[in-house]
Amino acid sequence: MPHIPVPAAELNTRLDRLRCAMTEKDPAWSMLLLDNTLDMYYFTGTMQDGALVVTPDQATLFVRRSFDVAKDESAFADIRPMGSFRGIKEVYPDIPKTVYVAAKTMTLQKLSMLNKHLPFAPKPMDGVLSGLRSVKSAYELDCMRESGRLHRYVIEELAPAFLREGVSEARLCSEICTAIVDRGGMGISRYNQPAAEDVLGIASFSENSLRPTALDSPSGCVGTSTAMKSIGSSERTLHEGDTILLDIPCGWRGYHTDKSITFYYGELDKHPQSGVIRAAREQCIALENETASLLRAGAVPAEIYEKILSLVDPAFREGFMNGCKFLGHSIGLTMDETPVLAKGFSAPLESGMTLAVEPKIAIPGVGLIGCENTYEITADGPAQSLTGACDTLFEVLNQ
Repeated sequence: MPHIPVPAAELNTRLDRLRCAMTEKDPAWSMLLLDNTLDMYYFTGTMQDGALVVTPDQATLFVRRSFDVAKDESAFADIRPMGSFRGIKEVYPDIPKTVYVAAKTMTLQKLSMLNKHLPFAPKPMDGVLSGLRSVKSAYELDCMRESGRLHRYVIEELAPAFLREGVSEARLCSEICTAIVDRGGMGISRYNQPAAEDVLGIASFSENSLRPTALDSPSGCVGTSTAMKSIGSSERTLHEGDTILLDIPCGWRGYHTDKSITFYYGELDKHPQSGVIRAAREQCIALENETASLLRAGAVPAEIYEKILSLVDPAFREGFMNGCKFLGHSIGLTMDETPVLAKGFSAPLESGMTLAVEPKIAIPGVGLIGCENTYEITADGPAQSLTGACDTLFEVLNQ
């Protein structure tokens, strides 16, 4: 069955917004060129090897491979085959001295290849791109709501049944990801951060959830090897008395939701630090609920962050967020978009933004305790969770 394409009206609206944003940034702009597949997907609905060229009155997607696939799955108006970047100059003979590009993803190698045929000086437009993607359209919100429904079902209802004596972290993560894919999920999570991999997610037991990774995230993981700090260890297996951290994203038609859940495997009252574990969990639930109540159009992310920090119990401040200096992050086509609930983000939130809120507390010798859900900022009233609750099942008994 063919995949459902991004509607033509949606693509046209995105191009209109792009041109308006570029004119606001630079009234004299005359050309931009995007080569990253995710940028091309956002504006054209297909991910191919090529380049998207946009001027104030024209837009063309040039495709090396595969032109036939691009035509089949994209509703973009002007798609053309391209043997080399010389083909761009044939359509756009007057290349301006300055062309806007996505500096974060444009490599020196690609720029050198372009400049062989298109002599221009690059100028960054990353802020424009991130700004456009931060506010979701009705179509995008529908995709994220569908992802959230699937995410909630698998993590809250199915995942507890996967917990069993002797299952490894890696096996548990892969089984949960398989359950997501079997039900239509995307099967991968994409990131903006250079230190991040496009991965399934992570499952960590007890002390392994405290191990930091290169990714700026409170969730820790040993990984499958030194070369892949994700998914989980194939050697660390589950036993009674373990805490379990599942930080496994979900995606639907390119759009992600983020959700973390922690379980305790066994009877919590038998653990020597049961009181601390229970208090940390209750603290994280309270902090997520309070954050959700503050996520409103017009609210300032940095102020929300400072407010929540002030509410953290002094007993948990040292371990709060496991050393990370944020509370939540925007999410959409990638897991880590802007704005962020952190210092320095002073632009007010807008209706249609989507943010993952993830209060977590590191407890030495125990593990990472916390919760996370993805929220939609609405036109009026508090944010709505797309991925379910934070006060979910915690104790899972060893069967």
